[in-house]
Amino acid sequence: MLNPRFLVLPLAALLAVSSFAASAQSARGNGAVLVRNDGIFIRCDQCGTVEGIDQNISQGSDHSMAGTIIGGIAGGVLGNQVGKGKGNTLATVAGAVGGGYAGNRIGANSGAGKQSFTLHIRMGNGAVSNVTVADASSLRTGDLVQIDPNGNVARIQ
Repeated sequence: MLNPRFLVLPLAALLAVSSFAASAQSARGNGAVLVRNDGIFIRCDQCGTVEGIDQNISQGSDHSMAGTIIGGIAGGVLGNQVGKGKGNTLATVAGAVGGGYAGNRIGANSGAGKQSFTLHIRMGNGAVSNVTVADASSLRTGDLVQIDPNGNVARIQ
């Protein structure tokens, strides 16, 4: 009868060799391999890990002066249509002032800056991909993501 101690060493060696061969084979596969936080392996050529998120804010144009002028003219013309005599003059001035104020506010708000985010993603093959998206509120550094052909980024659960 064989001693069980003599069987343990060859079995351990065989297990180590087969494990190494399996991992080498998966590394040579067609796709990049990533590991999720729960230890599950993912093979995906369009997947990577978020390494950084930069916020970009573009400055809009301020159209408040143009809005003031256009609003003042429009308000003055509309105010001139109301009343006669001194009432007409008062309505024209009030319309010009009110229209100018409204045009100023509309012009100032129309050129508000736009916000976007640049994601720095380490792809499974080691390359870095920088993708700009409008909203990155659901993404954090370290998340696994997939980039579709249109440049949209989706978090992998």
